[in-house]
Amino acid sequence: MKSKIFPLFLLIFFLIIFFIFFKSLQNSNIYVPKSNIDKDIPNFNVKKAGKNNIINSDEIFKNDKFYLMNIWSSWCIPCRDEHPFLMILSRNKNIEIIGLNYKDNSENAKIFLKEMGNPYNIILLDNEGTISIEWGAYGVPETFLIYNKKIIKKIVGPIDEKVLLEIEELI
Repeated sequence: MKSKIFPLFLLIFFLIIFFIFFKSLQNSNIYVPKSNIDKDIPNFNVKKAGKNNIINSDEIFKNDKFYLMNIWSSWCIPCRDEHPFLMILSRNKNIEIIGLNYKDNSENAKIFLKEMGNPYNIILLDNEGTISIEWGAYGVPETFLIYNKKIIKKIVGPIDEKVLLEIEELI
C-alpha cells in the first residue's frame, strides 16, 4: 500500500508544479511604466551646459508655451536615430526643445551636437541621472511634451516620423 501512495503523491506534485509553470508562462512580463500624462512637471535645480550657475525649473518652463523635454546622451545609438526628427521640430516656432544630457561626458556631448546639429534651446546636465528619475524616465531617449507646466505626452524610445506628426498635431 505504501509503495503505491508515493508514486501517486509524486505524480500529483509534478502536475501541480507543471500547472504553476504553465500559468506563469501565460503572464506578460513586459514592463510598462506608469504614465505621467497630465501631471505637473517636477520642480528641480539643474546646471546648464557650459555654465556653472544652477537654475530652477520654474525659470525654464513658462505657462502658455509648448516644451519638448528630451533626455539624451552622446553614447546612445537610438538618440542618433531620433536626432534628425528633433532638428525638424526645432524649426517650429511654437515649441521650445529642452535637452537633458543624461550621464554623459561634456566633451562627447559637444562633439555629438557639432556633428549632428543642435536642436535644443537649452541643454541641462543630469550627470547623476537623478533628474531623469524624478521625471519617471527609465532610459534614453525619452521625451516629454509639456504645456502649462504639465506633461501632456510621454514618448518612450526614439522619436520617429509617426511621433513627429503626433507632436506637430498637438502643438
